[in-house]
Amino acid sequence: MRAAVSTAGEPWLAVEELPDPSPAPGDLVLRVEACGVCGSDLHMAHSLKEHPGIVFGHEFCGTVVALGADVAGYREGDRVVGYPLSGCGHCPACLANAVAKCRRVKLIGAQRPGAYAEYVAVGAAQSFLLPDALTPELGALVEPLAVAHHALERTPREPGESVLVLGAGPVGLAVALWAQVLGASQVVVSDPVAHRRELAATIGATAVDPTEQDVAAAFADATGGRPRVVVECVGRLRVIQHAVQVAATDAHLTLVGACTAPDTFLPVVATSKELTLQFVVYYRPRDFAQTLDFLTAGRLDPRPLVTGQVSLDELPSRFTQLMAPNDDCKVLVHP
Repeated sequence: MRAAVSTAGEPWLAVEELPDPSPAPGDLVLRVEACGVCGSDLHMAHSLKEHPGIVFGHEFCGTVVALGADVAGYREGDRVVGYPLSGCGHCPACLANAVAKCRRVKLIGAQRPGAYAEYVAVGAAQSFLLPDALTPELGALVEPLAVAHHALERTPREPGESVLVLGAGPVGLAVALWAQVLGASQVVVSDPVAHRRELAATIGATAVDPTEQDVAAAFADATGGRPRVVVECVGRLRVIQHAVQVAATDAHLTLVGACTAPDTFLPVVATSKELTLQFVVYYRPRDFAQTLDFLTAGRLDPRPLVTGQVSLDELPSRFTQLMAPNDDCKVLVHP
């Protein structure tokens, strides 16, 4: 099969011929129909450049072309969304369906070959049937939408509570979409980049420029009060402190952004407001199931987030472009 594999530097991906995957017991092999390019793929390309040869890609869907032993409930030709995490299956985290917290967790697209390829192997138990009504593009968006759903599921909020989202990248916009669908009276999205604010407005949120506006004041103008629900989707230095400053008394802050550098904030401000800080990661299977249900019912429309679609041959060039400032939100590859 052909696959885009990581390299030791620019260009960060190269298309090569690799052996087709064979289904291990309990596995499905999918012909990949669509796979999203995630910001974490870009980070891994940098951080793992000393270990080239990785096939990235964990936001994917495809058609079953082979089944391993002991697979039930699937047949060749089924359309499937892959759940990219797998664990040991025996620890408390796995038994609680919190595979992301398993000490032996493996991610397709990192520890296992991913879907920047014509074919990918995935566990049947970690897969979901893709309804006929949904396109491959929507199937590839299930994983990032599940990230956002999980973040909001872990965020206490009153019915109709307005939500402030910091960051209008793919995850921030997915959180904004879900917040509206799940009943937020208003959603305000803060981002310094103009084209991202335009996308936020396109999906129905109120967009704020934090370089020109006081975010707390702008939120109050739009909703009538300071934010009591703040979802941070940036993952950069000093954003936690910013979230603490703009939040109302007794607010809940959910931190989705994964800052990889040491950061500081002023605890006394959070203490004086009695804020709650919640860190979240990945999702659970029910987040995939809920996302598929809402997409099938037409209650969730993430299509405005897709700003580019490329072939496998076009992926290396586009991937390098995504490393620099760009106008894209979510780019999909069709191997």
